[in-house]
Amino acid sequence: MQGRGFNILIPLIAIFFGFAAGAVIMLFSGNNPIEGYSALIAGIIGEPYDFGETLQRMTPLIFSGLAVAFAFRTGLLNIGVEGQLIVGWFTSVYVGLAIEAPMIIHLPLAITAGAVAGALWGFVPGYLKARFQVHEVIVTIMMNYIAMHVTNSLIRTYLLDSGQRTGFINSTASLESGFLSELTQFSRLHWGFFIAAAACVLMWFILWKTKKGFELRSVGYNKNASLYAGMNVNANIILSMSVSGAFAGAGGAMVGLGTYQYANILPAFTNIGFDGIAVALLGASTSVGIFLAAFLFGGLQQGANMMQSRAGVAPELVEIIIALIIFFVASSYIIRWGLGRLTSRKGDK
Repeated sequence: MQGRGFNILIPLIAIFFGFAAGAVIMLFSGNNPIEGYSALIAGIIGEPYDFGETLQRMTPLIFSGLAVAFAFRTGLLNIGVEGQLIVGWFTSVYVGLAIEAPMIIHLPLAITAGAVAGALWGFVPGYLKARFQVHEVIVTIMMNYIAMHVTNSLIRTYLLDSGQRTGFINSTASLESGFLSELTQFSRLHWGFFIAAAACVLMWFILWKTKKGFELRSVGYNKNASLYAGMNVNANIILSMSVSGAFAGAGGAMVGLGTYQYANILPAFTNIGFDGIAVALLGASTSVGIFLAAFLFGGLQQGANMMQSRAGVAPELVEIIIALIIFFVASSYIIRWGLGRLTSRKGDK
């Protein structure tokens, strides 16, 4: 019980330290921390529009966090979520553009296409890891660049419609919701939010309620013991990276079919995939933790503009706060040591 309590306390303490350090930075820069954080909260939940935008921003972060966490739970480091998300975005939009079908067929097909594209992008480093023992971190990092430049080239060559983007997808492949938009004062909130929530349940079910999930976690904990128990270690490594990539690709589909409804030439990375690393880290690679961490990070990104307009605080401060939160989570062993010392002293008394 104490271990579980520590696992809950550490992210909360890290968040507190991150915001406390942000307040000190605001003071030294001549800003009022109370006004700054009040503006931040107002930018997250002050109006229905702001809340809707927060939920919209957290949707792909949930998928990228799940992608990182799934690989991590199975003993792998998937740093290629960004690239897998990009190919998922592009593929889902292509299906949304190229195919005409009833929505009941077209929309699931477009989302599935994005997930499959991400899975194939994750399959490559998984296969190289299993077959040739090539470290997945190196391969996934390189494949991020391949994904961005290949999709940019395909858009530029075959799908360029207006400016730097493709045409808009057919309405039958759109996740857009008039009801949710009106409910949140015409924000960009779409049905993908509920799909992301369902994906959290799906990851939990796969890893903790299925035989295959047990195998995947066992291989991650101890490959030699898993091999001795008769498990196919290489097949599980490939499957893990593929499922992780599928989560990332589905996140890209949420962006392409919901937020923008087109694909555009990317001058740089979206950073949604890289933010997923922070989301998974803060959420302790659990489904509930990832959902809450995505809400925090999505809210910080949404509220940054309000901090600037109302309190005169540079929006870059939010990036500093996020970095500090990650730093304190990564330094959790210090927090654990401090909490352990504190509890032991109380026990002695």
